[in-house]
Amino acid sequence: MIKVSANPNVEHLNLTSKRCAGVLLHISSLPMADFGVDATRFVDFLAEVGASIWQTLPLNMPHDDGSPYQCLSAHAGNPAFINLQILVEQNLLSGDDLRLNKHSLQAQALSLPDSPSEFASTYLKANRHAALAKAYFNYKHYQNTALQKEFGVFCRQNSAWLGDFALFLVLREKFKHASWSDWPTAYKNKQPAVIASVKQRYAHEIAVIKFTQFLFFRQWHALKTYANQKGIAMFGDIPIFVAYDSADVWAKPQLFKLDSHKNMQVVAGVPPDYFSETGQRWGNPHYNWPVMQATGFSWWKRRILTQQRMFDLVRIDHFRGIQSAWEIPAADETAINGTWALAPGDDLLRVLRKQFPALQLIAEDLGIITPEVDALRKKHHLPGMKILQFAFGGDDSNPYLPANIEPNSVVYTGTHDNDTSLGWYQSTDDNAKNHLHALLKTTSPNMPQDLITLAMSSNADMAIIPMQDILGLDAKHRMNTPGTIVGNWQWQFDWNALSDNKRQLFKDAIVQSMRA
Repeated sequence: MIKVSANPNVEHLNLTSKRCAGVLLHISSLPMADFGVDATRFVDFLAEVGASIWQTLPLNMPHDDGSPYQCLSAHAGNPAFINLQILVEQNLLSGDDLRLNKHSLQAQALSLPDSPSEFASTYLKANRHAALAKAYFNYKHYQNTALQKEFGVFCRQNSAWLGDFALFLVLREKFKHASWSDWPTAYKNKQPAVIASVKQRYAHEIAVIKFTQFLFFRQWHALKTYANQKGIAMFGDIPIFVAYDSADVWAKPQLFKLDSHKNMQVVAGVPPDYFSETGQRWGNPHYNWPVMQATGFSWWKRRILTQQRMFDLVRIDHFRGIQSAWEIPAADETAINGTWALAPGDDLLRVLRKQFPALQLIAEDLGIITPEVDALRKKHHLPGMKILQFAFGGDDSNPYLPANIEPNSVVYTGTHDNDTSLGWYQSTDDNAKNHLHALLKTTSPNMPQDLITLAMSSNADMAIIPMQDILGLDAKHRMNTPGTIVGNWQWQFDWNALSDNKRQLFKDAIVQSMRA
């Protein structure tokens, strides 16, 4: 059974029943793509239809491609999600501040003695960045004692990562977004004298970055509190690996498999599978597990602590990577020639369970899953994932078929990596269609509604439906196509598409499957 209420932050939620339902929607897919009124309106929608879970993708700060699975930090939040109107309501910005152009904001926010113009011109490349810098300026100017105390507590609670991240971001702007591995040697290797000089010269910019993170987490926790009070649990996502060009690898290179020059010799990915004939070459560094074990997995403990403060449940993306991971020669352009390398997943999970007894993890156990991976998941009682788009076209032993789904599972029609269910049905082969038709006892299914009904009526304790399927959208609205880098992570929905009829259909599916 998935016991969401085990988390003390949400023990008041009515989620102790065996069956529940939710929606998969990233923050960036909200109409305004931030923590503002659309986010609270979405919580209201979930409560209205009887759903009790909101699942998002990782909320970290992405690289320029926008992927939430390749981020600049395993901890830092994405400033793009900060709602500026909320800052106006909290007297950190004025309406005039939001109307000022970038250069005016730059002049007011960062024209301080010895403030390097190079940093200002790159960091303030959008009005949002300038507005956040102005919010910090106003915070310092008006000296709100209560807010100063709150900001101080935030900095102390997050000191294990916040200072390194702020330094990393300052230097990344200084070197025009070049990877840290291409920085001058003194910066690349964090030579103490150079780092001390950076901290002194860029003290204001570092403070702006820390304050921006404070605002991100402050708004997120306000949204989470609102959701919890409405009976909605927040379901997060941890990418198994971190990006090479990240504050984490720059700050702690010894924790990763790097050579003496801090270059990767092997990179992460997955072998050929359903999504790609040549596999997926993600390009992330592999962990130096012996070093991590020697430190009692302290890096992982800090990472999980951040996630537990943010979410009520957390999915481990690519769970099989903590049992064994696909290592690809760094020089290879595809993932074909990789090999499996063992990882100490049992020890890691045991340590995390002891450190975080209330932690509720979900295992993303898709792809090539060996008996060893399945045994690890079951030993630690982690629910696995079942995707209905994978269920059809094979024989009756397919584990994704509704009849074969075990209760300790989270069932999906599809995920962010799949096509929408309507898009899948329109493009899938006749063998899969005929199999689905036989199960539904019709050759003219109502898609994607019939697939939603199958998910809801399954034995899985939790059913999660992507927002695209609730809206009945086709392949043009797909969130991500694995193995590609163009056109992903951009989908946003329109409230006008969520008609009263679609609301009612989803509510009926939840109620009739006893998941309300």
